[in-house]
Parts: sequence; C-alpha cells; structure tokens
Amino acid sequence: MKAKSNDAVSLLTSEHREVADLFKQYEALGDRAKAGKKRLADQICTALIVHAMVEEEIFYPAVREGGKEAEEMIDEAVVEHASGKDLIAQIQEMDPEDELYDAKVKVLSEQIEHHVQEEEKDMFPLARKGKLDLEALGAEMAMRKEELAAAGV
Repeated sequence: MKAKSNDAVSLLTSEHREVADLFKQYEALGDRAKAGKKRLADQICTALIVHAMVEEEIFYPAVREGGKEAEEMIDEAVVEHASGKDLIAQIQEMDPEDELYDAKVKVLSEQIEHHVQEEEKDMFPLARKGKLDLEALGAEMAMRKEELAAAGV
C-alpha cells in the first residue's frame, strides 16, 4: 500500500496501517495455525524494526528541532521504541508453540497501537506545523527503507 503523498508523515501513517493490518491477520489465526503465526509475527517484527530505524535515524532528529514540546515527545517515543525492540527480540527467538508467544505478540500489538496513537495525534500534527520539508524527509526515509530492505533487515 503506497502512501498517497511521499511526505514523511504520510509515509509513516501508511506503514502504521500496514502493521495494524498484519496484527489483525495474526489475531484472526486459530491456535493451530503455527506456521502462519510465525510467518506473520516475523513480518510484523521486521516491519517494526525497519520503521523504528527510519524514524530514529531521520524523522525523530528532524522533529526534535521543533522545541521543548517536540523534544519531550521524541524522548518518550524513543523509550517506547526500546521497549518494543525488547519484545520483538523475544518474539524472534521464540516459536509459536512456546508458552507466552501469543501473549507477547498481543502485548506488542497493544504497545504499538498506543505508540501510533500518540504519534498520529500529537507528533505528526506538530511536524506538519513546523518548518520541516516533509517531502524531502519522506524521500530520504523511503531511500533508507530501500537500503535496509536490500541489506536484508
């Protein structure tokens, strides 16, 4: 699913929707769909890792320049990313048969949903109001995403 615009906020919002859809697909799978769960969980984890890297390397530093409110928002987002990355690492080391696998995917889903709501409600409008060149940022982010995909991240 392509973003309607190539600006940074549209790109990130589009990725949020894609990951939310993957979580919904995961939830819809029955207890016996172990291979499907593993495939979707791996897809979710990879998408989130790339998304977080691009935000942290490119988007967050640009938004952080927007003053104290932006700095506090970015600090919180970085901490949320760290928590998500820890859970992602645990999920990647596990198999769907393992105890707590589904619970960890569910908690990751809830953490990401909370994180997405904060970004879309507070951070993205702040970024749009700022003096950022969102088109240039979006192009840089898309290029970085391609590099990460080519590197097998």
